[in-house]
Amino acid sequence: QVQMVESGGGLVQAGGSLRLSCAASGSIFSINVMGWYRQAPGKQRELVAAITSGGSTKYTDSVKGRFTVSRDNAKNTVYLQMNSLKPEDTAVYYCNARIGVYAGNSFMRDDYWGQGTQVTVSS
Repeated sequence: QVQMVESGGGLVQAGGSLRLSCAASGSIFSINVMGWYRQAPGKQRELVAAITSGGSTKYTDSVKGRFTVSRDNAKNTVYLQMNSLKPEDTAVYYCNARIGVYAGNSFMRDDYWGQGTQVTVSS
């Protein structure tokens, strides 16, 4: 069984910074891509940033130059450093990871999600 636990959300003024963390735990054999999604009220969930096990990253255009995704493979943890925050960054942020586990003799790879953490940016 795999768990993803997030931390680090909160309320911040525009221009401020926050750092989100998400740790995966359980019977993990491998983790491929880890990333962050967000969902604002009335909008679809969107990919914010992602990072491969080798360190390659991708970002949605609206956060490029302001957000940085990183990971600690030894700790199965992904981070999102958010700088120069804007009111439009307000959303619930979810971490996601593609994790491989063994169930008996069977290997399975699936997507796992964190519980979500609220980020609110005031103007």
